[in-house]
Amino acid sequence: MTPNSDPTVQPVPASVVQQVDAADTTLHNPKTAVLSLGSNLGNRLESLQSAVDALAETPGLKVTAVSPVYETEPWGVDPGSQPSYFNAVVVVRTTLPPGSLLERGHAIEEALERVREERWGPRPIDVDIVAYQGVVSEDPQLTLPHPRAHERAFVLVPWHDVDPGAEVPGHGRVAELLDALGTEGITARPDLELSLHA
Repeated sequence: MTPNSDPTVQPVPASVVQQVDAADTTLHNPKTAVLSLGSNLGNRLESLQSAVDALAETPGLKVTAVSPVYETEPWGVDPGSQPSYFNAVVVVRTTLPPGSLLERGHAIEEALERVREERWGPRPIDVDIVAYQGVVSEDPQLTLPHPRAHERAFVLVPWHDVDPGAEVPGHGRVAELLDALGTEGITARPDLELSLHA
């Protein structure tokens, strides 16, 4: 591995690549999961794209949709105390169980130098599992759906873009949740785009 190569992208055997490319037909009983991506340090768009690429190159996982990019104010902190975020949502089909998908998300964060020092602190990348095939779980290691997804417009707006009929298990339809929440502080960035490499 060269010093400048992306540590999240490990070589994947061609046979695995073929299986992942045909995930909907060849993977055994794939599940749909929704992940939220956010970045407010460094090259924010590049960090989001690196996370999408790393997910796409994960064996047993196929990225099926990537939302538009939104710029949002940091959540849970004083206004102006941190740079704004770029946020997006990714929909995947995967045979990975929720715990393994969470581990992959953490590995991507670590590879992109996410340091978990303070709650709601700035970070180069944040990878959260928002929902996994309608599963509802109170497991403290991975609560599903994400315990605050239903009250965060920066998750719901891009999720609604890629799946207008989506529901947050136990909380209702994304469209209705957004109607109640509003979209203040969520700015579309049509000048920015994340690509999904085939």
